[in-house]
Amino acid sequence: MTRKQIHVMTIGLLLANVMSGLDATIINTALPAIIADLHGISCMGLIVSVFLLGMSVSTLLWSKFGERMGNKKAFELAVVLFIVGSALEGLSPDILFFVCARLLMGIGAGGLGSIPYIIFGNVYENLHTRSIILGFVSAVYGAASITGPLVGGLIVDSFSWHWIFYINVPIGLLIIAIIHFSYKEKIESVDKKVDWLGSFLLVSGLTCILMGIQVIGNESEMLVIGLIVSGIILCFCLVQAEKKASDPVMPLHIFKDRLLVLDFALFAVIWGASIAFNTYIPLWAQGLLGLSALMGGLTQIPASVFDFAGSQLSASIRERWSFASAVNLGILSLAVAEFGLLVAKSSASFVFLCIVAAFGGFSVGLIFNVLQIKVQYDSSKQDMAVATSFSFLIRILGQTLMASIYGVLMNVALNRGVERSGGKITLAMMNKLSDAKSSKNLPQELLPQMRAIMHSGIQIIMMVALMLLVLAFYLNIKCKKAEKSRLRSR
Repeated sequence: MTRKQIHVMTIGLLLANVMSGLDATIINTALPAIIADLHGISCMGLIVSVFLLGMSVSTLLWSKFGERMGNKKAFELAVVLFIVGSALEGLSPDILFFVCARLLMGIGAGGLGSIPYIIFGNVYENLHTRSIILGFVSAVYGAASITGPLVGGLIVDSFSWHWIFYINVPIGLLIIAIIHFSYKEKIESVDKKVDWLGSFLLVSGLTCILMGIQVIGNESEMLVIGLIVSGIILCFCLVQAEKKASDPVMPLHIFKDRLLVLDFALFAVIWGASIAFNTYIPLWAQGLLGLSALMGGLTQIPASVFDFAGSQLSASIRERWSFASAVNLGILSLAVAEFGLLVAKSSASFVFLCIVAAFGGFSVGLIFNVLQIKVQYDSSKQDMAVATSFSFLIRILGQTLMASIYGVLMNVALNRGVERSGGKITLAMMNKLSDAKSSKNLPQELLPQMRAIMHSGIQIIMMVALMLLVLAFYLNIKCKKAEKSRLRSR
């Protein structure tokens, strides 16, 4: 590839990151309006987790598609699935259709998120140059995240939530055109058999476990236990199958590296804690404070601005501090944000939400860049691609698992509050509370009690997220010891 082609290709991949950034914050802004319109507050956790589920089960498969059909074609296919799923979400007549479309969009997002990092790793072989490019990735994602709440809030308030998903269609088509004409790759033939058995076991095992967690409290105990146990058995079979596969979809040898395993664990735990904050702070603004979708979106702007700041400062912080110290700073920043929501009253001001959002955003921007570079630094050259893909997978798995658990915790709090109201409050009324427009039609004298119910659910979620951050701090200590041990062995 010429220098010009590399630059144009990079712009195309960065534009894909812009699309992802827009979707990430637009959906959080529009979520209260969506669940109010489609009567889906009990499915709020599912809306978040099903998207992440699609990403989770497809991430490693996309890397294998890239090996066989080329990263270029695989990436273009991922973009197509992403924009088709997005368009179908906009057309959704009910919550079930919406959830199915979001799953399709998540499958596309699995390739959209993982393949570019493999391409960057192959094109930019110099680690310092690659670090700079990853800084740009975070920067454009942050810029899109800043724009997303404003665009999403304005569209929801002025038109309807359906239109926020149509934005992805023209952007996606432009991305496909840019990559198709600029990215040139040499595809090496792969003689090994496709690991169909491993692929099936990976997808079915993860799906059973995550769906089993999601339906806790809504379905029978036997179904929940059956799904989770089936998932565990399938994952055990996956490990056995991968030992014999000539080209395993999930290479097991990377788990022999203790430092890499700790890196993966940090990604999973920290991202599992961060999604609690990102998902429920707009709900706080709209459901508890009664603000519009636009104002709810504005709570995401400080997070996006400081996400950008954290990503840009990560390189200079790494020059002065160790990996472990930089990660500890990010953990502390996220803990401040979530502890703030834990102890705050339901009437906490909009300004307060913006302040804690700034701490949360800085944490995500800093930790993502530091840990992503750390994974590629700790892995061998031949394992860089698979380690990068798996770090993306494990990060999404952490989010998917915890989004499901947070959804269950919120449902339990809502059902308990409805029962204690003695029939005065229904779940349908709680659905309407999450949107400022529909909440005006609710009995005004019951609003304080309804908000107290929702507030209790958010507090429980933040408490669990803080417990995860304590675990992350412990894992980071173990990671630092493993680094010292590796240096001594060298």
